[in-house]
Amino acid sequence: MFSIAAIAQSIIPSISTLPMPHTFIATMESESAPIILSGVLLTLIVIYLASKIGSEIAKRLDLPPVLGELVAGVIVGVSALRLVIFPEGGFTAADSLIMTILQSLNQLTPEAVNHVFDQQSEVISVLSELGVIILLFEIGLESDIRQLKEVGIQAFVVAFIGVIAPFAGGTIGLMYFFHVAAIPAIFAGAALTATSIGITSKVLAEIGQLKSKEGQIIVGAAVIDDVLGIIVLAVVASLAKTGEVDITNVFILLISAIAFLFGSILLGGIFNKTFVALVSSLKTRGNIVIPAFIFAYIMAFIGNAIHLEAILGAFAAGLVLDETDARNELDELIKPVADLLVPIFFVTVGAKADLSVLNPTISENRSGLLIAGFLILVAIMGKVITGWVVFGVPNVNRLAIGIGMVPRGEVGLVFAGIGTASGAIDKPLEVAIIIMVILTTFLAPPFLRLAFGKTSEPPAGGELATE
Repeated sequence: MFSIAAIAQSIIPSISTLPMPHTFIATMESESAPIILSGVLLTLIVIYLASKIGSEIAKRLDLPPVLGELVAGVIVGVSALRLVIFPEGGFTAADSLIMTILQSLNQLTPEAVNHVFDQQSEVISVLSELGVIILLFEIGLESDIRQLKEVGIQAFVVAFIGVIAPFAGGTIGLMYFFHVAAIPAIFAGAALTATSIGITSKVLAEIGQLKSKEGQIIVGAAVIDDVLGIIVLAVVASLAKTGEVDITNVFILLISAIAFLFGSILLGGIFNKTFVALVSSLKTRGNIVIPAFIFAYIMAFIGNAIHLEAILGAFAAGLVLDETDARNELDELIKPVADLLVPIFFVTVGAKADLSVLNPTISENRSGLLIAGFLILVAIMGKVITGWVVFGVPNVNRLAIGIGMVPRGEVGLVFAGIGTASGAIDKPLEVAIIIMVILTTFLAPPFLRLAFGKTSEPPAGGELATE
C-alpha cells in the first residue's frame, strides 16, 4: 500500500545494514524526493503522449480510441520501448530508459536508482488506480439505475453463466487434455471468470451504446461478474494456501457484496436530498464536484475495506448520484478530471502486457502457447454464449452482449500473479494465462464495435469524454 512509512523506507538507499542517524535518513529523503518527482513527471509525459497519439490514430482508423491507448501502452511498455515499466513484472531500474536518464543526470548509485524506480512506479500505480476508480464513478453516473433494475435478473444470469462456463470448461479441460493437477487447473479456470468492466464500459461509451439494453445488461453483468470473481479468487487462493476452502470467509464476502451493492442503491433515495442541499449551501468553486468526489472516494474506501473492489464502490456512488438534480452538471465537471487520470489506467494496462510470452523460441513458452490456445478458446466461448441466456428482452443483440463480456484485462493478471506467488501455477501455465488476458483484452474492443455495427455519434451528454 501507498503509506508514508513505506515511502520513507523505500526512498532511502540501503547502503549499509547498520543503523543510521535520523539526520542522515532525513537528508536522504530530501535528496531523493525531487528525483522521484522527476521520474513521475517524465513517465506522465510519456503516458499522455502515448495515450493521445494512440487514441487519435485509432479514431481515424474507425476503431475504439481505448484500443489505441492499449496499443500505445504496449509500445511504451515492457514489450518495446520500456519507458513505462513496473517492478512487479520482475524488472529493475536498469531496464527502464527513464531511470537510466535520471541516473545519468543525478549520478545515482545502482541501489539508489532502484529505490527511486520502486517509488516512482508506486506513484504511477496509485494514479492508475485512481483513474479506474474515476472511470467507474463516471460509468455509474452515465448508467440509468432504473434501467439497470429492469435488466437486473438478465444481468445476473449472464454474469452467473459467464463465471460457471469458463471456470468449468477451463478447469476440466486442463485436467483432461493437458493432465494439469487439480489446484493449478482450478486456479487457471478461475482466471477465466472475471470481466474487465473498465475496458468494456469505456468502449460502450465511445460507441454510444452504454445506455442501450445491451449496454446496461453488459455493465450490470460485469459488476456482478467482478463480485463473483472476487469470491472465486478468495476460494482458490485459500485452496492453494491450505488445501481446503474457508467457507466462513466465502460466506462473509458474499453477504458483504450483496449488502454493499443493494445498500448503496437504497441509500440513493436518502442521500440525494442531502447532497443537493449541501451543494446549494456551498458558495465557493468546486461546490458540486468536490462533495461528489468525497462521496465516491468514501464508497470506494468502503468497498476496498470489506475486501471487495474499490471500483465497485465508485460505480455504486455514481449510481446514487445519477438520481440527483445536479447530475447533468456533475457529468460535465467530471470529464476533465477523467481526461487526466483515466488514460493512465489504460496505458499502464497495455504497458504491463509482456508480448515476449508469445515467443516460441523460448522453451518454457512452447507448452504455455499450446495451453494458451485452449484457454483463449474457452475464454471467448465461455463468455460469448452468455448472450444466448438472456430472456424476456425482445430484439436484443445477443452477440454484442457475449463479446462485451470477453475482455479480462487487469483482473486476469491479478489471478495469474497471485497464483504464481502462492506456487499454485508453474511458468507455462502462467504464460498461458497472460497470453489469454492479452488477447481477450485487445480483441474485444474492435469486435464489440463490429457486433453493434456502424453506430452514429452518441447524443450530447450521453457519452464519456473520449477526446
